[in-house]
Amino acid sequence: MSEVKSIHQLSKFDYKEYFEKGVDFETYLAKMEEEAALKVTEGLLAYVPMNLQRVTRIIKTYQVSSELISAINQIQHKINWLVITENWCGDAAQIVPVMHKIASISEGKINLRLIYRDEHLPLIDAHLTGTSRSIPKLIQIDTHFNLTAIWGPRPNEAQQLVLDLKKNPAMADKYSEELHKWYAQNKQAFIERDLIKAIQKGSALCADCFI
Repeated sequence: MSEVKSIHQLSKFDYKEYFEKGVDFETYLAKMEEEAALKVTEGLLAYVPMNLQRVTRIIKTYQVSSELISAINQIQHKINWLVITENWCGDAAQIVPVMHKIASISEGKINLRLIYRDEHLPLIDAHLTGTSRSIPKLIQIDTHFNLTAIWGPRPNEAQQLVLDLKKNPAMADKYSEELHKWYAQNKQAFIERDLIKAIQKGSALCADCFI
């Protein structure tokens, strides 16, 4: 599981405030559609149209596995998912729609909210991947806004692929293409695996386990 420890700069009251600032998936998708329609050709917004295609495809084709459905059925305490993301992020385009689909079929057991990284830097800075503000980052909190799990920005196998490619001068500029090939071949299997672990961890914890 691609998990890192928080540096614990945030309290449960901070998480509550950030969670309330988050938007639902429909609002997130609407903003992505607006940005894609701008047809920007330079900068980070240039990646949004392709990411919108990825998100749309995954929403249409992704089917939640029986293993994940079983994990959802065993949830004992409601779970909040606060996901740090951006529309231009390729990994987010692969992962956020999966999280949305999972939350949608959970019948209220998982409450998903999305928050933009660049508008809330103290939040991502409390959950760095090494020294990087990598996204998406899942902050899993209980209904009392206690932290129960952290995951992201991608499955360990994909993370190692990126690190290896960036070390190779011949492949460093092509790592994004190879990464998305990996996602296509894996078909959400390792994303599901890691999210099952997070769900099991969160659902097993009582609401007052963390102070």
